[in-house]
Amino acid sequence: MDRLPVYFETREVGWITAADEASVFTYAESWRGLTGAFPVSLTMPLSRASHDASAILPWAANLLPEDATLEAVGHMLGKSPADVIGLLAEMGRDTAGALSVGQPGTGLIAGKWREIPDKASLERILSELPHKPFLVGEDGVSMSLAGVQMKLAVALDGDTLYIPIDGAPSTHIIKPDGERLPGAVQNEAFCLTLARMIGIPTPKVTTGTAGERSYLLVERYDRRHDGKRWRRLHQEDFCQALGRPPAAKYQNNDRGLKGPSLADMLGVTQRHMTAQQTARFVDLAIFNPMVWNTDSHAKNYSLMLTARGAAMASGYDIVCAAPYPKITHNMAQKIGGQKQADQLGRNHWERFAIDCKLSPAQTIRRVSEIAHAVAHHAMAAKAEVEAMPAGGDPVLDTVVEAVISRARGYLERLKQAEPAPEGAAAHRPRRGIDA
Repeated sequence: MDRLPVYFETREVGWITAADEASVFTYAESWRGLTGAFPVSLTMPLSRASHDASAILPWAANLLPEDATLEAVGHMLGKSPADVIGLLAEMGRDTAGALSVGQPGTGLIAGKWREIPDKASLERILSELPHKPFLVGEDGVSMSLAGVQMKLAVALDGDTLYIPIDGAPSTHIIKPDGERLPGAVQNEAFCLTLARMIGIPTPKVTTGTAGERSYLLVERYDRRHDGKRWRRLHQEDFCQALGRPPAAKYQNNDRGLKGPSLADMLGVTQRHMTAQQTARFVDLAIFNPMVWNTDSHAKNYSLMLTARGAAMASGYDIVCAAPYPKITHNMAQKIGGQKQADQLGRNHWERFAIDCKLSPAQTIRRVSEIAHAVAHHAMAAKAEVEAMPAGGDPVLDTVVEAVISRARGYLERLKQAEPAPEGAAAHRPRRGIDA
């Protein structure tokens, strides 16, 4: 058996014992007894010293990239993409959340960031990413970001970008442009800016250029600068919080593992968070279909974990699918039994509320409030994105028109009196939305 330590900065949190048949995570007793200690995951509470493979393997797998990126990383490291623990041992010093796997992480100290000297160097790095994800194999570089999209963790100091090395934390994420989704840089910048304008917390974003490339630069919400050093903050996505593997991130999988519903995810907030935090989840669940974000799966909702408990993380990875005909327009999770967002009406939102043990009347009111805010602020969000360094893109016109049209359509359908969903009278909502 191999013992793989897990750290919060330089302090040992516990270790993964990997074996052919099973893996186990064990908390260090010094961590369990520490004031301020937080759990690795809601599925691995500090009240138990050890947790078996059913908990540690889904958590670990959700720290790694997926699909072609995972295949490329595995090939370059000489490991099977199925060797979750082995890959994490190589890539795990800077991941989502506060923990470093294999070797200690650090706050920023001299020499632990490698400067990207100019735009030509950055353009070269971005162009190489499909063949060398996360700069895997470069001396001192050990990082991993979940998901399918090509991206890179970087550090920003003033106007200079750096590559974190030797366990130093990244502070930002770069998402470069690509041929598959033209205009996606401005598209995502718009969606995140619009969310912020209407009161939904999102990370700070801007755009940039490097030669012929453009990119989105997103400040990490799981990092904080305390004036002397960068500190990691712990988080996990809702697949991790529910013990689901990455393959189960979509509720509406046609084949394979079924993912969690919105009621499943909202149940996590109701069990572990305040009513205000539950309301933040509901706002995101309403906003995502309103801006045509059909990829709002369980890995694109996250929560923050501290010794005091859990709270919702900022919204992220929000992109409007309207300009891209090859992307499904079905939602990642059904709302009131409906998977097509343009068909959502009052009865679907009421059924959603009942399924989630919320007040239907307050839910309808919140959908209306968000729809009004989206329609009102969309043009201002577009102008803000166009003023960013990478400028605008023709895709923005399509996005803005689609988002405003959908928001207004929701408002019209909310006015329509429809039959109450079957079984509505048998349910008594337990908690309303704190709007």
